[in-house]
Amino acid sequence: MDEKNKLIFQFFTEVGIINQLATAIFQKKMPEGLHVSHFSVLNHLVRVHDGVTPLRIANAFQVTKGTMTNTLLVLSKRNYIRIEPHETDGRSKVVFITDEGRAFQQKAISKLFPAIAEFDSKLDWERVIEIVPELERIRKVLDDNRDI
Repeated sequence: MDEKNKLIFQFFTEVGIINQLATAIFQKKMPEGLHVSHFSVLNHLVRVHDGVTPLRIANAFQVTKGTMTNTLLVLSKRNYIRIEPHETDGRSKVVFITDEGRAFQQKAISKLFPAIAEFDSKLDWERVIEIVPELERIRKVLDDNRDI
């Protein structure tokens, strides 16, 4: 393996480890005993859009429809989402985030900031912020090429 490929592999390794560590920190800060997976669905609905099918959400998270159905049931029981029949396809449903779901998503984010503040003296946040657009570009390329 040449040096460039080693560094590319190291990049993805570092991103994966960062994800694992950040998820563990975030899970400890999740309000109301929910999981990061629940927050992630709400965050997805806020970030992308709601009014989509459970299958589309499952595909976005690369999990089975059954797994996503369980996650959506938890969110629905807490009134963070509402699930309605699809307007044109009677067999399908669509998912909408509620005001309570948006409030929970914001509350979860706000609980994370004190933990992030612990790293203020150890990280240059300006440099971290500068790489966000490139990370977004990488995510989009990977997202557009899921079938590789």
